[in-house]
Amino acid sequence: MQSRRAFLATGVGVAANSVANRVVAQQDAGQTLLSQADDDQAVQDLEVLLPRNRVPLSFVIDDSTCLVNMGHFCTPQFAEALPNRAEYKKPWRDWPREIPDCFVRKFGEWCAEHGVRGKYSIVPYPACVGWVDRELPGWSRQQLQESLKLVRELIVPNWDIHPEMITHTRVIDLKTGRPVEAINAGTMENSYPQEKKSVDELASYLAYALRILERCDLPCEGITTPGGFGNLVKSELSLAVDQAVRDVYSVDLPHYFKYVRTGDQNVEPVLEHLRGQDTDDLRLTVNVPAGTGDWFGGWQGDRDPEPDRYCNQEATSGRMVELIERREPAVMLCHWPGIYSNGNEAGFQAFQRIVTSLEARYGDQTIWMKLSEIGRYWTAKELTKLRRTGKQVALDAPFAADKFTFRIMNVNGPVRFGTGMRQVCQLSGLDSGTWFQSGRDVIVCLNLPRGRSMVEVG
Repeated sequence: MQSRRAFLATGVGVAANSVANRVVAQQDAGQTLLSQADDDQAVQDLEVLLPRNRVPLSFVIDDSTCLVNMGHFCTPQFAEALPNRAEYKKPWRDWPREIPDCFVRKFGEWCAEHGVRGKYSIVPYPACVGWVDRELPGWSRQQLQESLKLVRELIVPNWDIHPEMITHTRVIDLKTGRPVEAINAGTMENSYPQEKKSVDELASYLAYALRILERCDLPCEGITTPGGFGNLVKSELSLAVDQAVRDVYSVDLPHYFKYVRTGDQNVEPVLEHLRGQDTDDLRLTVNVPAGTGDWFGGWQGDRDPEPDRYCNQEATSGRMVELIERREPAVMLCHWPGIYSNGNEAGFQAFQRIVTSLEARYGDQTIWMKLSEIGRYWTAKELTKLRRTGKQVALDAPFAADKFTFRIMNVNGPVRFGTGMRQVCQLSGLDSGTWFQSGRDVIVCLNLPRGRSMVEVG
């Protein structure tokens, strides 16, 4: 919702496509510079494309957790901290306290059937109701364990799991594990912190949330910020994500979701705080933004969905159509209570219509991906060095990436890589381990390994 997640236009770092430019990292993530374009013909004859030459789609779900309806439980807490806000005076007692697992199963199975992938939050201590790794008062331990099992088995295969900080409402004192005593706008996570914090301080807060999910046997490669969390410390926050996710989960490429891009703003992932280039310890954080607002049922689940703002029935207009036509990642945003819609499931029905409309028109031009997969692909796209010598293309990749796709100009197949490559007759058939002859060029799609590898053509 726009009132809680500002549509912020700037990140804290920049990177550029490695085929045309080389990134020169500076100490401060806002100062990343670009060197002059490489005029070498061995580089100009190559072009990194989108994965499978398709536009990535993703669905970001905020305010989700096990069983707890965050709209019901968050509203009175926000009302106490910000008593003059009209949206916090709504009849929250009339809304269901639970978003049941039968709905999670219904949603997850439908998404799996249609190939939908994205990000699904698990708030660790949702609205201070209880701890997902211990107890949720109002539900039995068995119900909580069954809910976590459902997430592990049905949601995890197709969705990144993120904490959305610890409570999404009250700031927690890490020494006591209890909400800080004062209740005001400054002690709500959506506006935390109110003063400068060090990277270590922020990383400790993030790690506290991550460890709860780790104890639930939930994998995690990134975090989602609740509302305006970190607005005063954007650069430090990016470094803290890298530090906390690496420390808790030993992940090589942490990412996070915080920003929403609108209008003509670029919606591609941003590589932040690049350091250790040309070493075996290259580190960075990937900022993966969304490209839409939440036009489903809102964070309280009480709004009428507006699916046509994403795409109309024919998928000829709407923000998702605009992003697909721009061939930029089309990342769609929602809040989980607004998909359940306080039990009438109007948000879910709107979502189903959007997905099927996009499927009908753009099914062979798009690919659903998790946020981590989009972030990883963009990192490989920007940082992998490709160089052609005759009929050989050398790749030097600091990070592995699946479905890595690139064009080799003015050459004919066949293509050889690893155990073999298969030619496809249509561009839409391109997938890992295949190649397509596109006029005088060859388009190659492979699972890119970390380090050096070689592709041979002709």
